[in-house]
Amino acid sequence: MKRILALFILTVSASGADAACICRCVDGRMQPVCENSLDNPPICPPAICGMVPPSIQPIPSPTIPPIGTSECHPRQVQNPATGMYEWKTICR
Repeated sequence: MKRILALFILTVSASGADAACICRCVDGRMQPVCENSLDNPPICPPAICGMVPPSIQPIPSPTIPPIGTSECHPRQVQNPATGMYEWKTICR
């Protein structure tokens, strides 16, 4: 029973760590993208990102940046499932 409980705790903690920050192609460069400003961004490996297609930037809606960030901007982020760039709001 202890082994099952330990395995469950290890699985839950590992899955939470993976989801916090990921490396993605943002505006044609590999960068860490984190779910919140308190996460430590990983060092992303060098990668060749696809060319960013020409696109009109969407009109940003007025938002208050999350705690620990000072500004948010729309950026084109490559979706790994489709290989296409999509507009996402990234805060720094």
